Amino acid sequence: MVLGPLEFVIGGVSACGAGFFTNPLEVAKTRMQLQGELMARGNYQVHYKNVVHAFYVIAKKDGILALQNGLVPALWYQLFMNGIRLGVYETLDNWGFIRLNGEQVSPFRSVIAAGLSGCVGAFVGSPFFMVKIQLQSMAVKDIAVGHQHCHHSMREAINTIYKQHGLFGLWRGVSSSVPRVMVGSATQLTTFSFFKQKIVDAKIFKSPHDWKNGFTASMISGLVVVFFMTPFDVVSTRVYNQGVCPEGKGMFYNGVVDCFIKVFKSEGLWGFYKGWGASLFRVGPHTVLTLLFWDQLKQACRNLHIDHKLN
Repeated sequence: MVLGPLEFVIGGVSACGAGFFTNPLEVAKTRMQLQGELMARGNYQVHYKNVVHAFYVIAKKDGILALQNGLVPALWYQLFMNGIRLGVYETLDNWGFIRLNGEQVSPFRSVIAAGLSGCVGAFVGSPFFMVKIQLQSMAVKDIAVGHQHCHHSMREAINTIYKQHGLFGLWRGVSSSVPRVMVGSATQLTTFSFFKQKIVDAKIFKSPHDWKNGFTASMISGLVVVFFMTPFDVVSTRVYNQGVCPEGKGMFYNGVVDCFIKVFKSEGLWGFYKGWGASLFRVGPHTVLTLLFWDQLKQACRNLHIDHKLN
């Protein structure tokens, strides 16, 4: 059993490892979600047709390094948000809250634990998430979508936002991030724990500690996450990226509910699934890598703990 702050470190490091590889997909997803904002289909120019086309266009117009736009705040976000999210969840699991009789995962308890841990992580990581989105959306005029904030670095962005709108400005949009992460976290961790337990019980692979158990469970979990999380992800991206008036209020949306209403009225149900292909390509590998790293690092720490006891 992994104890103490190490659980939070393992969660953060696991997510950072995944975030480095999947950030280009995040850039493509962000731009596709902002494309045609509050406009009906057919009434706007489509710069990004799909994730592959988005990669091509971004590399051609902005340069290949633009595919890693926002990487620094993305990694800080993963470290804080997922470090806390996975750390709190694992702590609750270690305390016996998630499992019935210390063995079988309780779906109901797992949803509560995952949602709670996701809520805390989303709140703490919110400033980095906002800066990440604003940097990822920046593009040359020919392919620009959404509001362009024109930051040159994470430090400059945070300083500018703080000087203009104070400490509260750094948490603008957190009301959209919390439900996004709560839904994603509850779906991800619950389905991962549930399916991994089923796979282990079915003895599909020889050892219960075989990495393929975690890999298979995380693949299934990634598919479920995309379906439930994408609408909240689109709304969160829109709220965080919108321009802000001198008083600190959003130019397009007054909050989460207002954004849901306006997107539905202007873009229809499909508007909530813009960039779903990029989300699938991104969330799938990110979920797989994060949970696989998380699972293997936990097992490695358990083995070290056992070896230390034996010695």
